[in-house]
Amino acid sequence: MLKGFKDFIMRGNVIDLAVAVVIGAAFAAVVEVVVGSIVTPLLNAAGGASASGLGFELISGKENTYMDFAAIINALIVFLITAAVVYFALVLPMNAFNERRNARLGIVEEEEITDEVATLREIRDLLAQRRDV
Repeated sequence: MLKGFKDFIMRGNVIDLAVAVVIGAAFAAVVEVVVGSIVTPLLNAAGGASASGLGFELISGKENTYMDFAAIINALIVFLITAAVVYFALVLPMNAFNERRNARLGIVEEEEITDEVATLREIRDLLAQRRDV
C-alpha cells in the first residue's frame, strides 16, 4: 500500500501540480495587491470627481447596494495575470522539457484519432477504391 502511494507521489504530475498551486496562490496575492493599489484608483477615477468609484448604488444612500464594477475588473485582471505567469513560468518550460526528454528517449506520442476522423478516413478510402474500379 505504501509503495503504491510512493509511486503516486513521485510521479512528476503530482509534484508539478503542488508547485503550481503554491506558486499560483502566492503570486495571486501579490498581483491582487498591485492591481488593487494601482488599477482600482485609476478605474475609480474614471467615474468622475463626484462618483465614489466605477459603479453605482441601486438605492441612493444605501452603501450596501453599491455595485462595484472596479472590483470585478480587478478580479479578472488578477486571474489573467496569474494564469499567464503560471503558464509561461511553469507549464511552457515543463512541456518543452518533456518534448526534449521524449525526443532523446525516442518516445513518439501517438496521435489520438477521434471517431469523426476515423469515419472521414474510411470514406476517403472507399472513394479511392471506387475511382480505381
